[in-house]
Amino acid sequence: MPEITKLIHKYLRHDKKFPHVWCPGCGIGIMLGALIRAIDRIGYEKDEIVLVSGIGCSGRLPVYVDFNTLHTTHGRALTFATGIKLAKPNLKVIVIMGDGDAVAIGGNHFIHAARRNIDITTIILNNSIYGMTGGQNSPTTPYGMRSTTTTYSNIEQAFNISELAVTAGAAFVGRGTVYHARLLDSLMEKAFLKKGFSVVEVIAHCHTQYGRQNRLGTAVEMMEQQRDQAITVEKAAKMKPEELTGKIVIGVLVDKELPVYQDEYEKIQERAKAGMGQ
Repeated sequence: MPEITKLIHKYLRHDKKFPHVWCPGCGIGIMLGALIRAIDRIGYEKDEIVLVSGIGCSGRLPVYVDFNTLHTTHGRALTFATGIKLAKPNLKVIVIMGDGDAVAIGGNHFIHAARRNIDITTIILNNSIYGMTGGQNSPTTPYGMRSTTTTYSNIEQAFNISELAVTAGAAFVGRGTVYHARLLDSLMEKAFLKKGFSVVEVIAHCHTQYGRQNRLGTAVEMMEQQRDQAITVEKAAKMKPEELTGKIVIGVLVDKELPVYQDEYEKIQERAKAGMGQ
């Protein structure tokens, strides 16, 4: 049996939930492949993992995987995940969000989860639009691009999700594209093994909504654009700011050691018990 077939049968609810809802050519499938390959290499047991999502195209991902899963309300995936991690710190908690889910209605949760350095891995699929609900502009829709709510052009500047994560204090931040699948595998593996709040931003394409409205071509053509726009962190460090305009910097952006929230929380619990004479 080919290796990919083994992984499909091992980790996906292939006999219950398929066919999936994603458009043919969507980048979410590549992200899902990277996710299960990284988990398989690390060797997590399926019952050790909790996969949490919010609402959106990527929010449907937990439906298809054979882990402990939770499909939550829009923008609130990190709040549910925080509760799980504090109640069961031995579990590996992974959160899947889209760009709108993560940094629009969920923006404050994202910032403060990073600031607290909760031991959660957050994977954010950035396709520059609200894909599932009709193609509205999101916080990552680039300036000048079109959506169903910015039919003439978007006049707002876009969030840089990874830079936001770095500034908010995340212990690990990586960025990859669905074109660079091997790098995406590596970034997810590093993020899962990191103690603290880790973020992987996945640059993906929504050819059905974003691509069509902006005449960016087919799914394959949009992936080729990712290939042409991406440069590594190492190469970007040698370039001038003006040379980076329009480029996607990929690789590990931050990897540092910080006190982890639930470890500090347990210390407070022990001090409180000692103070009560327990």
